[in-house]
Amino acid sequence: MSKIPLMPVEDALDQLLGMANEQRLADSELLALDDARGRVLASDLVATLDLPPWPNSAMDGYALNLVDLHRQPLKVSQKVYAGLAPDTLLPGTCARIFTGAPLPPGATCVEMQENVEVLEDGRVRFLQPLKAGQNIRAQGQENRVGDILLRAGKRLGPFELAVAAGQGLAQLHVVRRPRVALLSTGDELVEPGQPLRPGSIYNSNRVLLGHWLRELGCEVIDAGILPDRPAQTRLKLEQLQVSADLILTTGGVSAGDADCLGQVLRDNGKPLLWKLAIKPGKPLTVGHFGAVPVIGLPGNPTSALVTFGLLARPYLLRIQGVDDVMPLSFTVNAGFDWHKAGGRREYLRVRLEAGRAVLYPNQSSGVLLGATWADGLVEIPENSTHNLGDPLRFIPFNELF
Repeated sequence: MSKIPLMPVEDALDQLLGMANEQRLADSELLALDDARGRVLASDLVATLDLPPWPNSAMDGYALNLVDLHRQPLKVSQKVYAGLAPDTLLPGTCARIFTGAPLPPGATCVEMQENVEVLEDGRVRFLQPLKAGQNIRAQGQENRVGDILLRAGKRLGPFELAVAAGQGLAQLHVVRRPRVALLSTGDELVEPGQPLRPGSIYNSNRVLLGHWLRELGCEVIDAGILPDRPAQTRLKLEQLQVSADLILTTGGVSAGDADCLGQVLRDNGKPLLWKLAIKPGKPLTVGHFGAVPVIGLPGNPTSALVTFGLLARPYLLRIQGVDDVMPLSFTVNAGFDWHKAGGRREYLRVRLEAGRAVLYPNQSSGVLLGATWADGLVEIPENSTHNLGDPLRFIPFNELF
């Protein structure tokens, strides 16, 4: 039997995003702004009012018409506070005005109070040269009616939600949540809170991925732990395909005798890819069971973390309509030597210290504690070695989450 070549990471990502493009969610729902954080905008947000809706003062100071400067000192004819509608400015006068207050009709500039002398009789004298439009925020400075403020497919964070609120919107149409069935596989797994059996370990992947999925706007269907039995695996997949948009599993995707999920997918489903040129995470499996996509992550915690963050996360964002699904990354200098050239692309847990990426001492795929210590991942390209100070691509964890 010929050895199956490992698939490059870029090829796997291209196939996953291609699959996601065909499975974008079409349904939407109307949500209150307070409930919409992390969700994806279903339609363009178009401005229905100018911002600001009227010219207003950028300073605490005095509003005047420049043609009256030769008549100074000027009498203060009114005070204008934010939230009040001003009167038309009387010729030969100025108005006391405060930041954000509407500009009185007839005023052409605002002078900050620090550059104004208030005389004993209450009139004011302007001490610096002035120009038209000075310290005035023009109507529509931020946006005009009809401007597209946010495009469909934009993930909604505090800034985006504040923009919607600034247009007076209390609700937004967002793409419905992807329904993700989260399934852990392995006879060795025990849920936290239960006594450990001999040879068993606690299931940390369900907690990690469950929270991560919810951060990505997904509805999680907790499918529990599945024993290493092919018949039960097949039956569980048949049950989950009825209600899920995606079946996400951990464990059971390698080529061992107990790795039932990969076997069931290859025998009964439609495999798309299997075995990647990535470390950790080589056994990642992607395919379909019936019409439902299945992403089978490796069972080791760090392998699950890396493959979910770099491959499953972009897929889940894309099916919600997000176009720019890749995490921001930047170049950092290596704070270590790396002389082990390997045929797979490696992702190492690192912390940034004094501008350099420092390695967590134990890079085993079974060690999750390093993720709590680290700031993110550095990428070691295939068949490459690196010396202290060499530039490497760094992906912050806060971009993946």
